[in-house]
Amino acid sequence: MTTLLGSLMNMKYKGQGNVREYIMKMHHIVSRLRTLKIELSDDVLVLMVLLTLPPEFNQFKISYNCQKEKWTLNELISHCVQEEERLKKDKTESAHLATTPKDKGKKRKFENEAAKGPVQISTWTCEERLCQISRMACKERVA
Repeated sequence: MTTLLGSLMNMKYKGQGNVREYIMKMHHIVSRLRTLKIELSDDVLVLMVLLTLPPEFNQFKISYNCQKEKWTLNELISHCVQEEERLKKDKTESAHLATTPKDKGKKRKFENEAAKGPVQISTWTCEERLCQISRMACKERVA
């Protein structure tokens, strides 16, 4: 009994495997605890799952906390799977920003710039760009 409860409390999703399997493992442990007369409601299980998700899911957790309605375990699984797919998609995409000279209309100037070397390209992941935008929005609110 103590071992089951301890393993439930120490679980953390590390992004390996899929989130559905992770939640089902937690549900299985809660079911085993229920057979030992230790009652944990599905609402508590939903909160425990949310607490053990990695930082990549922080925006997802904030969205859940801002809602008035609570999710069932099946709804949580469905939403987590969607979020996991979105996160995987965002990891593979990256934004590219190419900077060009200010006087791009002047052919001679542009040719001189081209002779100096390649155009500087800044690359960041979508997640990093969202963090930059969030920081700018926070600074604007404070000012």
